[in-house]
This record gives sequence, structure tokens and C-alpha cells, in this order.
Amino acid sequence: MTQRLGGFAWERRANRQAANLAWSFAIFMIALFVLLAAPGASAQKKSSKQPKPPLEGQPMPEIPLPVADRIDNDIGEMLGAFQVGDIEAMHKHYADNATFVSGAYEPPIVGWQNYVAGYERQRAAFSGMQLIRRDTMVFTHGDVAWASYQWEFISMYNDKPYSARGQTTLILNKIGDNWLIVHNHTSQICEARSQAPQKSPVKAPAQNPAAPAPPPSKP
Repeated sequence: MTQRLGGFAWERRANRQAANLAWSFAIFMIALFVLLAAPGASAQKKSSKQPKPPLEGQPMPEIPLPVADRIDNDIGEMLGAFQVGDIEAMHKHYADNATFVSGAYEPPIVGWQNYVAGYERQRAAFSGMQLIRRDTMVFTHGDVAWASYQWEFISMYNDKPYSARGQTTLILNKIGDNWLIVHNHTSQICEARSQAPQKSPVKAPAQNPAAPAPPPSKP
């Protein structure tokens, strides 16, 4: 009887050891699975933070230009539109209440629409206009900027060669995200020329049909 009980106790102890061994093995397998899965989850989390490449066909984001470079580009676009007579493209760079001053002794032109009226009248006499810009300097202060440049104007005036040179100063104001011209002061350089006196002088055509500023109107 004692041996039978002892055998029963030994059998229970053996079963308990087997159960503990099985439980330890299960814990080991769970820990191993977690260790193997962790690098993949970490890599997945890391890759999710990387920016997605742009979809095919979509434009790349534009890199913002410095203010001075942006204004210089805008002036180039404005003068390009001035040469080909694209009024809408010119207006894109001017404020509606912009003022225009020429080298002539006359009141300034106030307002974009008043400027356009004179520009269209003067342009009819010119063809093949070419405007060369040099030595552009741009300065900024807060939401105000000013630019100055030299220019050379080459064209045909009433079917005859015509050229002029001068300087322009523009004042710009930042309105929203755009820099608009609010003041244009353009002066033509008048070069002295010696001429023999004539008994019956013939009046030469005005350098600019509306004013002795660079034709037509003010670039």
C-alpha cells in the first residue's frame, strides 16, 4: 500500500514536471515569434514615415525664388508683353491705380486704363519693336520694392528706323502673393546733335507720338 502510494506520488510529480516543461516551451516559442516579428514591424513603421514619391504625370513642386529674382522675372514678362502688344499680360503686373511718369513736362498718367488708351494709340505707328534691358537692380523693404534698369528701344516708326535709349524706375507693392507695379517713371536720354541751320526747318516727328518719352508710351 505504501509503495503504491509512493508510486502514485512519483507519477504525479512526473506529470507536473512534464506540464512545466511544455509551458516553458510554449513561452519560449511566443518570445521567439515576437523577436522575429519586431524588425519587420519596425521597418514597416519606418518606411511609413518616408514621403511618397510623386505620381507619374504630376508636376514636381516648384522651388520658391528669392524676391529679387521673382521681381526680375516679372519685369521681363511685362516688357515681353509690352513689345508684342499683349495688354492682358502687361496688366497682370500692374496695379489698377498705377501712375506713369515720363521725361516730358506733363502731368503723370493715373490709372491703368488711362495708360492703355495712350499705349494703343502710340503703338499703331510702330512695328517690329525690340526692347533691350540692361543693368537691372532690385531692392526690397518689407512689402515694398523698387527696381531700376537701362533700356534700348529699336523699332520702325512710320516705316523708318527708329531707336531710343533711357532709364526706368519701378515701384512695386506686394498685394497678396503678387508684386504689382504701382509707379513707373521712365525717361528717355536726349542726346545733343549738332545740325546745320536750315532756312525752312521741317518739324521732325515726335520721338513718341504722345510725349517725348520712349515709344510707345513707357516701357
